[in-house]
Amino acid sequence: MSEVSASTILVVDDDANVVTATASLLINYGFSVIPSISSSEALNIINEKDIDIVIADVRMPGMSGIELLEKIHALAPEIPVILMTAYADLDVAVDAIKKGAYDFITKPYNKEYLKYSIDRAIKHRMLVKMEKNYKEMLEESVREKTREISDLNREIIFRLTTVAEFRDAETGVHTSRISLYSRELSEALGMDREFAETIFLASSLHDIGKIGIPDSILLKPGELTDEEFEVMKTHTIIGARMLTGSSHRVLQMAESIALTHHEKWDGSGYPQGLKGEDIPIEGRIVLICDQYDALRCRRPYKEAMSHEKTCEIITNGRGRTEPGHFDPEVLNAFRKVAHLFDGIFSTHLD
Repeated sequence: MSEVSASTILVVDDDANVVTATASLLINYGFSVIPSISSSEALNIINEKDIDIVIADVRMPGMSGIELLEKIHALAPEIPVILMTAYADLDVAVDAIKKGAYDFITKPYNKEYLKYSIDRAIKHRMLVKMEKNYKEMLEESVREKTREISDLNREIIFRLTTVAEFRDAETGVHTSRISLYSRELSEALGMDREFAETIFLASSLHDIGKIGIPDSILLKPGELTDEEFEVMKTHTIIGARMLTGSSHRVLQMAESIALTHHEKWDGSGYPQGLKGEDIPIEGRIVLICDQYDALRCRRPYKEAMSHEKTCEIITNGRGRTEPGHFDPEVLNAFRKVAHLFDGIFSTHLD
């Protein structure tokens, strides 16, 4: 049996004799037929069964064939609808075609033309299905390629971060926490999902420039001298140079973060002394994340601080850290999600 003759046709007419006669004819042609004597019943059938084509009378009580046509196309626009009428009204025919009827046939219909019209309609339905399937396959292929690219991006970022870990054993878990803090803070600021996911990846490279800092300074167990600190500051410029020139948004943002994550809202940061909104938002976000993590961690020259003490210093200020260093909006968002920072720190320990 061919694909065309195996198709299912819904025949709708308020005259039961017409439905029976048409159904018998189509069954003899090898079609599967579902009869219906009302438009409302036909709609229920379309909702429940896989219908390939609908043949409907134009003039029916309650819901006309043209109204049924409109409802069918609202539910399943790919189903061809052939309308039939005993009244050869040209205006009605034109209106039906305008509203999407596949064909318009007058009754009593010519059996051969009816069969011809049905065959064409079903072949059209098959082509629509093929096109839909092709589009779905194409979309899935695009999604798969996108996943592959995303996975590759993550692996590249991970491997670049791993390079930094060879120089500084403390870098690994610290960078993971910075990524997680940055995403939470971005979402609290109302940034879109794309930004939040981009900063999640890009922020892990914020200290990549430390690769270029001499071991005698990078690994020094005590506090740095003023001269040594000036050298340490150059990790921002080194990192930006390492990442510059990319056409990929993640590495573009990573370059921006590497350069600006020590810039401060009041202009007292480095390396450029940028102030206020001259600092990119990603730099403003990572600054407070980096500061939080630095205060929480134990170092040879300082003890680790509790979450509560760290939040107090960031929001109220003490010594080298002042509220004026942070974008007020970012600081306010930090207050709202600070408890999440504590959870991230507690579950991602050095």
